[in-house]
Amino acid sequence: MTPFAYNAWYPLAWSRDIGREIVARRVLEEDLAVYRTEAGVVAALEDACPHRLAPLTIGWLQGDAIQCAYHGLTFDCSGRCVHAPGMPRVPESFRVRSYPTAESMGMVWVWMGDAEKADRSQVFHLPQYDDPAYSVVEGDALLVQANYLSLADNLCDPTHVVYVHQTTLASAGREETRVQHERQGNKVVTWRWVLDGPLIPIFEGLKDFGGNVDRWHYYHYHAPSIAVIDFGSARTGTGAPEGNRDDCIQMYACHFITPIDQRSCVQHWLCLKNSPADPVVDERLRSNLRMAFNEDKRVLEAIQRNEDKPRQWHRINLALDGSSIKMRRIVEELASGNG
Repeated sequence: MTPFAYNAWYPLAWSRDIGREIVARRVLEEDLAVYRTEAGVVAALEDACPHRLAPLTIGWLQGDAIQCAYHGLTFDCSGRCVHAPGMPRVPESFRVRSYPTAESMGMVWVWMGDAEKADRSQVFHLPQYDDPAYSVVEGDALLVQANYLSLADNLCDPTHVVYVHQTTLASAGREETRVQHERQGNKVVTWRWVLDGPLIPIFEGLKDFGGNVDRWHYYHYHAPSIAVIDFGSARTGTGAPEGNRDDCIQMYACHFITPIDQRSCVQHWLCLKNSPADPVVDERLRSNLRMAFNEDKRVLEAIQRNEDKPRQWHRINLALDGSSIKMRRIVEELASGNG
């Protein structure tokens, strides 16, 4: 069984998808009832009335409180029962769990562990998200029927790109390009440079370099469930590897993973690019990224189906797996500190 680190901020849903209707979400095998208060604050409650365990998501809002659809018990956004039929005084023990929430980068985030340890200043935020030099292309909430750490492996691994993303993110003939990685606290950084090669397909038409480019990929994995891939291209020989990226294409592909249970997760993704918003360009980019991430989904779900089969099998590791091994070790450390 994959360990879960509970004392962490997890992506819950796109902010755009949470309003004044109660919606169901599942995180770390726990079911939540999620909605916005009249003031616009996101509330997340345990999705089970303590009377008969009727899901609160089949109830309805009374102001900022949820009324259970079975017997009318009503819970405010702190989880306290404020009304129980036939009881003029509601016992303090009548309550459901309430989960701390926050919003950042167009996402609602939820804290699944000890509420007293929830620090909203630690919610993930990429500075470029607010930088006027970058525009945001918001993507999907992609359901992946695979363990979230299998997706995390993928997001620590530049080497799969050549094989999985031949029509979107890869260029041929670069299979043996050196990959480097290091641990930085609770983050793993994996990177490689591809020098003097063609633009990758997804960059074609965005900028004319008049020839080959030097291309970088930096995979920043913030355990347990956030990946940011800094990738871009500059004209060959203009000093990009040394830090001169004044004339380049640069993007940040952000992946915010919601672990649902041991066999499924949701991949929320968006892209930041160092060029102005353009409806035509942005829709083409969104379409290409959607294609790329569905290519990953196909492979990861096939892996999960094999992992679910009874078989005599043990995992082998290659030299290219060093980054994901570091990532999994960090997750284990975080999970062991839950108590």
